[in-house]
Amino acid sequence: MTTSFLITSMRKWAHEHAFLRYSFAFVFIWSLICLVLSLIVWSSYYASIEQDKKLVRTNALKDAASLSRAYAQYLNRTIEQIDQVSMHVKYDWEHSRRSLKLEQQRSQGLFIAPQFELVAILDAKGKPVTSTVPIEKWQDTTLRGQFFYHQNNNSSAMQIGLPAVVNSSGKLVVQFTRRLEDADDAFDGIVVISVEPSYFSSFYDRQSLGKGGLVAILTSDGTVGATRIGDSIPFGGSQVFSQDVQFKTVVGVADFPGPSSFVDQQSRILGWHSLDAFSLIAVVGLNEQELFDTYEPIWRQAKKTAVTTIIALVLFAIIATFLSTRLAWKKHQSKQVRDTYRLATEATDEGFYMMNALRDARGKIIDFQVVDCNARGALFFGLNREELIGMNMSSLQGEIYFNMLMQIYTRAMETGFYEDEYELPDLSPLNMAWARRRLTRSGSGLAVTIQDISEKKEAERELRRLATKDVLTGLYNRHWLMEYLPKALKKAKTTEQMLALLFIDLDGFKNVNDSQGHTAGDQLLKSVASRLQSVLRPSDNVVRLGGDEFLVVLEPVEKESMPARVAERIGDAFGQPFWWEGQKHQIGASIGISMYPLDGDATETLLKNADIAMYAVKATGKGYYNFFKPELYQKLKVRVDMERALERAIEEDQFVLYYQPRVNAKTGKMTSMEALIRWIRPDFGLVPPIEFIPIAESNGMILRLGDMVMAKACSQIAAWEKELLPIVPISINVSAKQFSAGALPKKLSDCIKNWGVDASLLEVEITESAMMGEDNAIIADLCEIRELGVKLLVDDFGTGYSSLSQLQRLDMDVLKIDRVFTNELTKSKEGDIFFKAIVSMAHALDMTVVAEGVETQEQVNALRRLACDEIQGYFISRPVPANCVPELLLKQFLLPSSAST
Repeated sequence: MTTSFLITSMRKWAHEHAFLRYSFAFVFIWSLICLVLSLIVWSSYYASIEQDKKLVRTNALKDAASLSRAYAQYLNRTIEQIDQVSMHVKYDWEHSRRSLKLEQQRSQGLFIAPQFELVAILDAKGKPVTSTVPIEKWQDTTLRGQFFYHQNNNSSAMQIGLPAVVNSSGKLVVQFTRRLEDADDAFDGIVVISVEPSYFSSFYDRQSLGKGGLVAILTSDGTVGATRIGDSIPFGGSQVFSQDVQFKTVVGVADFPGPSSFVDQQSRILGWHSLDAFSLIAVVGLNEQELFDTYEPIWRQAKKTAVTTIIALVLFAIIATFLSTRLAWKKHQSKQVRDTYRLATEATDEGFYMMNALRDARGKIIDFQVVDCNARGALFFGLNREELIGMNMSSLQGEIYFNMLMQIYTRAMETGFYEDEYELPDLSPLNMAWARRRLTRSGSGLAVTIQDISEKKEAERELRRLATKDVLTGLYNRHWLMEYLPKALKKAKTTEQMLALLFIDLDGFKNVNDSQGHTAGDQLLKSVASRLQSVLRPSDNVVRLGGDEFLVVLEPVEKESMPARVAERIGDAFGQPFWWEGQKHQIGASIGISMYPLDGDATETLLKNADIAMYAVKATGKGYYNFFKPELYQKLKVRVDMERALERAIEEDQFVLYYQPRVNAKTGKMTSMEALIRWIRPDFGLVPPIEFIPIAESNGMILRLGDMVMAKACSQIAAWEKELLPIVPISINVSAKQFSAGALPKKLSDCIKNWGVDASLLEVEITESAMMGEDNAIIADLCEIRELGVKLLVDDFGTGYSSLSQLQRLDMDVLKIDRVFTNELTKSKEGDIFFKAIVSMAHALDMTVVAEGVETQEQVNALRRLACDEIQGYFISRPVPANCVPELLLKQFLLPSSAST
């Protein structure tokens, strides 16, 4: 009884042990999953907090940089306004012959803005002459340093007195001063404008900077000018920082610890931006503690959620483990029967076999015998079912292949299951290329199913081929490149070799595609693919990225000069024309080159850098190659930003015209004015023409700008005529692209008619390079313009391609000699001789001569001696806005009295 119970217990233990061995993963999978999920939840909680802190700091750095830049722009505009006020006061004082009364102007509504604490004029001895406050109360001694500076320096620039000082009325002010001069340019006193320092910190916005944010103005040597923390504006400002502040860069952002930096002990992120025009630094600070306080409730709630989630997972794991154990036990009891039945009744396209294991005297499996099969299974061997049943596996296979199969079948008997997909070798008797087999232990043998998956594998192979090939050219496509290039870079790194990418963009392809149709374009792309492959090594690869963009992967690259040689070979190949239906098409290639590891070690980085290098080629004229350089990206970004801003400026009409007079060299009487375009860019101020005109020339926007100048000039002439002013002709500049685009005479005619102005009041200035060609259309356009009654001027003569015969043939009215030649006058004998030769030539052609860039009395005297007709330059007048022109028109004679004949 005891022995029987013991045997029964051992058998039960062994059965349960086998059950646990085969069901271990199923039973304990939920516990493992919950453990992993708990770890993920907890680590995610900490990672989320760290990421939030990192994000807060990163955003704060960006915000500080952005706010400092905005504060710098605000200060720049504010100080520029004060600068303009000081210049106006200087101008009014000097031109009123020192009779200006600031007290009277204040009573009339000027200088009443709250920021103006005082506007005054001190004479050459430092005594107040006129002031917006009673002079008897004005005894400010804080101006002594600025006064002495202006007295001993003839600079006309405005001086800023920082840090702020307490004036005679007990108020803290910032003193702005400018030098006054008499008719002999001698020191004649100063203009003083006193402004409360709180005016410069009104930029502070609690929504952007918080309660503990900081704004400050520093001089270039680190002196604190005006400051503000939160709603508190310290008296004097120096107590905001607990130590001297020095910035090593003109623009930047950094963390500053509170105990060692600020009097309130609060750490801040400071952003600073220099005002180059005024040698000041705009500083903005964000309180770090305020930044993190916002997130504290969120982090506490996240921790509570994480703990709750982990507790729920533990409870779930306990319940799931219990239920899984019960279910696994039931599944174990019916597994053998269910598996055998399922295998026998699976899809009919599978071959099914019941294989009995044959063993030797020691129990070792030496062969398998087919005891049952279906018709599909027998057909795979080229037999019928009756013929296959009873055969041994060794008689169906060759010896080598039999030994391979025995290893797999024996392993399946040991483990209970085996499944794989495999490509059948030539030794296999099965009638297929690829098969999926499944072996399951059943009793003393195996249940085997074999499925023919040859068609599926072939379809997958074809799909992979199509997914990596360009349908039109047969080249590899972008999908292939993104899979291949990381592997190639890894190989290059392992072998310590270089790799190069050549980004190719076709020049002129769009013209063919638009004019000849897509069929011609497709044929051209095929020809391009063939030419590219013809100049490369077998180890190199060509990829069509899309459209007319291609990429060449050079590997390996032994020398840094190799990509350049390949690019030159490609250029030579594209030097030969492409033919389509008897027509010749010339297509060029702009090539950008990036190299591993010089220009990056990641796929996206190398592709981006090659693309940037290619665009640099496009920007410099196309049809060449260029290696990537880091500065190309910044130049490209600046250019793109400027192009977008210029496009918006044209749409929003952010342009105005300034006018610079031309006068008779002898009498000084105004003879004409040149209209010059100026861009008033919001938040940036005045943009110099040299920064946007070349961009407008290169991208074609110069045509729209030219039309705008033409319309604005005619509109202004009409406005001045209504005011009955003594108008002189206005000259407008026409670019080479405007001239070559055609229709210029018609545009001029339409503009003159639309505004109802006399054509004789409009002149056209054209550079010599824009018209010195052999095109008869150029001569025809010039004749049409002259027939309208508009004078023609040759601008910047001597800087381009000059042709005396062309000037004679084109019959121009006025010759403007470039400032380069004017600057040489009085400096050398050769300068005078060369200038005289130009004047003599122009007079022989009956042309009026204008000297540009006249800046000194000596130049005026030399020009008179050389019989120059008219002069233009800063000596006469700088370019002025339209509202200043009436005064010049009424004055008429513009030469200074000392320069008049």
